[in-house]
Amino acid sequence: MSQSNDSLERPRRFYKEAARGPMEGGFAVLLDGRAVRSPSRARLILPNEALAALIAREWAGQGEYIEMGRMPATRLAYTAIDWIGDKREQTIEEVVRYAGSDLLCYRAGSPRGLVARQIAAWDPMLAWARQELQLTFHIVEGIIHKPQPQETLDRITDLAGKLDTFGLAGLAYATALYGSAVLALGVLTGRLGGDEAFELSRVDEAYQQEQWGVDYEAADRTAQHRADAAMVGEWFEALRG
Repeated sequence: MSQSNDSLERPRRFYKEAARGPMEGGFAVLLDGRAVRSPSRARLILPNEALAALIAREWAGQGEYIEMGRMPATRLAYTAIDWIGDKREQTIEEVVRYAGSDLLCYRAGSPRGLVARQIAAWDPMLAWARQELQLTFHIVEGIIHKPQPQETLDRITDLAGKLDTFGLAGLAYATALYGSAVLALGVLTGRLGGDEAFELSRVDEAYQQEQWGVDYEAADRTAQHRADAAMVGEWFEALRG
């Protein structure tokens, strides 16, 4: 019997046990005692045991074939090790660009139901950002871009620049996932859970689905993004120890 193209594209699971263990510089993910390596062949060394345990669970949860699409924490760790280290400034600039057009700042003028939901969901997070992180944002009705205060963008640059490689990788990933640096910072600090931030990021989408029904392809994407958001929450929780 011939194999399907799908199975030929996925590597077969080659290990019995996935675990974590101490290694010079931190903790490694071990497959039958051998450390996982990144695509660039660097050893996958995590800064603490909790993050190594999160990634080891992904490897342990694989079936007959290894499906990287079901391993978001592993992929994020690869990004941190192979990419972020050499491109810190570029990554910080990406976070700042999202902050410059943060989702929470662009509001509908109608209908009243959506306007009310945006206010209830997003205003508390902007207030938190102002009080706890000294970040002040302009709120805009419509989609026409309005620059945010330079002091706010400089402050986000400073906050992102203080993170280590794994924290910065997580922040950049979360900012793109949510379309919001404010929500990403909320998860990083523990103000929000990863899934809670995701629900706040899709207020508009949820409202439209209530009015017009659910598109099944969009629902599949939402389910995948929700799983990624849950991982982001676990990622930052692990980093906070």
